[in-house]
Amino acid sequence: MPVEIRELGKDKRRLRDFLDVVDGIYEGDPSYVRPLDLEISDKLDPKKNPFFEHAEGTAWVAYRDGRPVGRITAQIDHEHLRRHQDEAWFFGYLDTIDDPEVAAQLLDEAGRWLKSRGMKKLRGPFSLSINEELGCLVDGFDRPPMIMMPHHRPYQAGLIERAGLTKLKDFYAWRYTPGEVPIRAQRAHDEIAAMPEVQVRQVNPNDVSNELAIIMDIFNDAWSDNWGFVPATKSELEKAAQDLKLVLLPEITRIVSIDGQPVAVAMGLPNLNELIRDFRGKLGPAEIVKLLYRLKVRGPTSGRLYILGIKKKFRAIRKYGGLSAYLFVAMNRSAHLLGMTDAELSWTVEDNAPINVAIKLMGGRVYKTYRVFERPLA
Repeated sequence: MPVEIRELGKDKRRLRDFLDVVDGIYEGDPSYVRPLDLEISDKLDPKKNPFFEHAEGTAWVAYRDGRPVGRITAQIDHEHLRRHQDEAWFFGYLDTIDDPEVAAQLLDEAGRWLKSRGMKKLRGPFSLSINEELGCLVDGFDRPPMIMMPHHRPYQAGLIERAGLTKLKDFYAWRYTPGEVPIRAQRAHDEIAAMPEVQVRQVNPNDVSNELAIIMDIFNDAWSDNWGFVPATKSELEKAAQDLKLVLLPEITRIVSIDGQPVAVAMGLPNLNELIRDFRGKLGPAEIVKLLYRLKVRGPTSGRLYILGIKKKFRAIRKYGGLSAYLFVAMNRSAHLLGMTDAELSWTVEDNAPINVAIKLMGGRVYKTYRVFERPLA
């Protein structure tokens, strides 16, 4: 049967197909955790997602014989274009059955939409931006993804390549065990902790909006030279603050100040995927009760360190060279005290040698690899 590609538009039944298509694609995959439907539908809604204040996009569902067999989005981030001027933008949420025709037609549809708006490169997957989920999983299929990290079938990358896209960058997720701290890292932690001008505190859960502004000010400075970096807008920060209130655990956050000036940050999140595996994307009253119990009473056993940054000015000062080790050790210790037995640091770019070497020295090991692909729009 031929493949039919239908644009999402405002059709609620098609949105339901966009959300539910993953059930068939990932059936029998023990590592797959279905994201919450509410989270995805809100991300796709320009009225609810501040990303669309500086971006435009659309989505499609692929059908064969009337049955949904794949999905994709295409989006243009004008903030990215303003900053990088590379005439490239993204596809995302690519999930398909193991069928080259389905994947190729979805990617071609996204490419046509982007080309009609002046783009010259098709790049992805990004769901929806580089500050959210990125890449197609190409290694590490045997373990479930952490919060805000994607998961794919082993065949998905091959289908992308057969559609004419080639590797652009790989990104690493690092696994480490809370409680295990190399002696060298502990020594660096203790040296920083002994400096009288250094103050450290946890994020205040009662003032998340202002705290997040401090965090993102540090993050935007620390990550500004990283590949593909786009700073979050004020509206995006406000939305993130609302979303984080429920899952924030202050114990796995740190803000470091030197002489009263915030200069470094580390922020971990409890692994929401661990807590919602049996929800199948739903978040009704019963699921909310279960989630709150699992998060606040039972407690998660895994978490993700997803922000760690030091302002560039202070990275250049030799006496503060141990700040990253200080943050790692402090976060590691707190995660251990919370009862976490599994942790991830993600993501890092494959060619960021200084960061990757430092993580190795602190006991991290790459256990998942995500790939971003690209092709010219002819």
